[in-house]
Amino acid sequence: MTRGALLTLLLIACAIVPVIPGEEHVDQVFDKYTPLASNNEIARRVLTPLTVRRGDEALAARKTALREQPIDLTKEKFSLYVPGPPPPPEGYGLLVYVAPWEEMGTPKSWRPVLDKRGIIMVVADASGNETKIYDRRMPLAMLAYENVKARYPIDPNRTYVGGMSGGSRTALTIALAYPDIFRGALLNAGSNPIGRESEFRLPPAELFAKFQRIRLAYVTGEKDEEHIHEDELSRESMRSWCVFDMDVWSIPKLAHIPPDGPMMIRALAMLEKKNPVNEGKLADCNARLQRDLAGKVAEVQAAIDAKDRDKARKLLYGLDGNYSGFAEKQILHLDTQLGPP
Repeated sequence: MTRGALLTLLLIACAIVPVIPGEEHVDQVFDKYTPLASNNEIARRVLTPLTVRRGDEALAARKTALREQPIDLTKEKFSLYVPGPPPPPEGYGLLVYVAPWEEMGTPKSWRPVLDKRGIIMVVADASGNETKIYDRRMPLAMLAYENVKARYPIDPNRTYVGGMSGGSRTALTIALAYPDIFRGALLNAGSNPIGRESEFRLPPAELFAKFQRIRLAYVTGEKDEEHIHEDELSRESMRSWCVFDMDVWSIPKLAHIPPDGPMMIRALAMLEKKNPVNEGKLADCNARLQRDLAGKVAEVQAAIDAKDRDKARKLLYGLDGNYSGFAEKQILHLDTQLGPP
């Protein structure tokens, strides 16, 4: 081992401060990477199939590749709050929180609530609303998840992502991309529609099937009228995509500010109250989605068969934008038939 590598390891070791249960530490340095936070995996989960294919083609033409990890953990710090002992029998709950502000920290009034429910909360530093989602906020959240999971017994059925305002929108993006990790999302005063040309692209079909069973808790102040309206549009979109396990709370007299401790008691209770899936309703809704998709695919195929490449390409781009990873197999098959753009 070189002297430089040894020095780096020593610096990391010195920076890792033991966490005392019941106290918050805002200077945690993590050292464990995960493929979940890699550039390729993020691209697979959040970009449209054609965007990924064109990117791969461009990289191959330049004989280069994406950097594996977008984050250098030696330069990052995290705030970590661990409830007082002992941990719940099935393990701690975990809330990966995306803050809208740059500074770290768990609001003091939330800590007794986290203690009561046995939930660890972790927040990345320098991950506020001015930060890029895919370059920093998303990989930081996944690295936070991976490192907390490595240090503490975590109940996979109580693993959540949440945030406020722009952090809430990012939390929804993360929940949509990683429904195999997160079982619910706490959406406080910030949400968006998904799919159909939204910036919130659908992940591959096998992941989206898991998202359809996720728990979404919409919590927004009743005086925050703009975000109340956005929440309504988001929930309408969710229902159109067969996502039904949602709960809503318009907090009386609250504007666009974070909830206090008593409010968080109810917010976390909402998040953790999963309703049984109505399998018949979900199956009927998914059948409708598949019929709609089949119709769109048939339109592209008809244009290809008629050798109308311009029309076929236009329709295919629309399919890619509207359905994204949900229709990955169909989109890539049609694109192969069309050949290079």
